Amino acid sequence: MSLRRGEGTGIGMDADTSRGAGGGTGADITVVGEGTALAAPDVLRLHAGVEVRRGSAAESFTAVRAAAARLAQALRDAGVAAEDVRTTDLSLGPEYDAYPKVGAYRAAQGVEVVIRDLAAADRVIDAVAGVGEEARLNGLAFEVSDPAAALAEARAGAFRDAAAKAAQYAELAGRGLGRVVSVGEEVRGGPQPLATAVAMAAEGGSVSPGRQSLTVGVRVGYAFA
Repeated sequence: MSLRRGEGTGIGMDADTSRGAGGGTGADITVVGEGTALAAPDVLRLHAGVEVRRGSAAESFTAVRAAAARLAQALRDAGVAAEDVRTTDLSLGPEYDAYPKVGAYRAAQGVEVVIRDLAAADRVIDAVAGVGEEARLNGLAFEVSDPAAALAEARAGAFRDAAAKAAQYAELAGRGLGRVVSVGEEVRGGPQPLATAVAMAAEGGSVSPGRQSLTVGVRVGYAFA
């Protein structure tokens, strides 16, 4: 008798212990458990930059570098450490009125700013906007700097989920549930950013980090008792 895993069930069971369903592990029952834990993000990554348009490529590039220098100074004045600012984009190219006629040259420089004190987020965002008409805000993302505790909680939940599934299938098969013979993990969320862009709060222009969901999937193989 054998029960093979159906799509989306995360279950594999085989009563023939000589060949098992655990991918060579000797498991008679293989199940997938899932556990989720919530964590409060404590780091903000702000994507910002400057952009200009001028009549020539040289003018455009000179202007964007000057604007980038003002942006860097504004970030320093807002308390952002130099090592928390990373250049992510530098571009220069023509914009056409009607090809091949060039109307202007566009130059842009982008940065990622790591804000480790969320209470300072508004101040840093205001500093970027204060650079002037060349300033650009291109989105932000929250993340959990140390997800270890939340992941440990999610692992415990995932293992309990797997054990409950295995016990049920062993009972349905009329067999006792034995020892664990294999364990494999898949972290499905975090420490990735919560989202590539998050909504501003309704009042005051402040940003809201909310909470991040960290999910762990565990594949556990059991032998029959």
